[in-house]
Amino acid sequence: MAMGEGTVRGFDSYLTFQKLEVFCTVVELGSVTRAADRLCIAQPVVTAHVRSMEKRLGYALVKRAGRNIALTEAGERIYRWATEVITRTREVERELAGLEQGEMGNAAVATSMSIGSYALPPLFAEFHRRQPDGLVTVQILTPQAAVDAIRVGGCDFAVILIAANQDLDGLTTIPVWEDELLLVCGASSPWAAQPARELDLRGVPFVSTPRHQPRRELEEALLRERGLEQRKVVMELGHPEAMKHVVRENLGVSFMFASAVRAEVERRELVVLDRPELSMKVPIYLVHRDDKRFSAFQAELVQFIVDSASPGAAAGIPNS
Repeated sequence: MAMGEGTVRGFDSYLTFQKLEVFCTVVELGSVTRAADRLCIAQPVVTAHVRSMEKRLGYALVKRAGRNIALTEAGERIYRWATEVITRTREVERELAGLEQGEMGNAAVATSMSIGSYALPPLFAEFHRRQPDGLVTVQILTPQAAVDAIRVGGCDFAVILIAANQDLDGLTTIPVWEDELLLVCGASSPWAAQPARELDLRGVPFVSTPRHQPRRELEEALLRERGLEQRKVVMELGHPEAMKHVVRENLGVSFMFASAVRAEVERRELVVLDRPELSMKVPIYLVHRDDKRFSAFQAELVQFIVDSASPGAAAGIPNS
């Protein structure tokens, strides 16, 4: 998409919010076709929006780079500005919606399935007792999707584990607690009946999360360090409740966070296999943009989470 300079140089009312969103999506995906698919609009419409921006600004914003699209120098500057506009607009929309509904404040928090199901609810319940007129909205996302949401203003902050290769440029990360990754099995399973240290894991079926998720990558790295390069994964499930169910049915053993299995272990439905070399403490972080401007309600919630976290808590649960 080669576009030359026009004659009008400046901003005007034709640079609508929709055009900025389309332009940013094209940049992020590196393709008009992929942007059209993401936005569910026709490809010519995407092209027309970008051409319209270039005409109004008087500068080419994008150029061809093989099969993809790259930014020109002017495009780089407009992209930085546009992402800031979109991010701030989404944040203000949420805050104004809260005012309209009579809320004293609101916060959108992104987190993973496990953290959002077990560790955060007790904290949010206690915070609500202190601030009953505010609204906390929790979005369950993958860690990568949570980081993406932070960058574009889709949420105010996230509480997540961070992948080793995670791009954290422009983000602030605050360690809030550690959750322990434990190897568990059903209480009536054959693996619970023998000494855990004598268990040859090379012949044991595993229940795990889908590939390429940070949790799964942690497991694989831990096992590689212990010389177990290959294991038999018989089922991959995306929700910890589903994983616990099949483990209780003795389908296999599983690595799970302590916060997710504490109740089942106490009820003797699940057993922690005593293999200290296969346990791992995983840091959980509160993540937000470096330039994030928290409302008073959001700042109080962030501080509450940080203050409530108990460093090195054995159960992997922050104190509430």
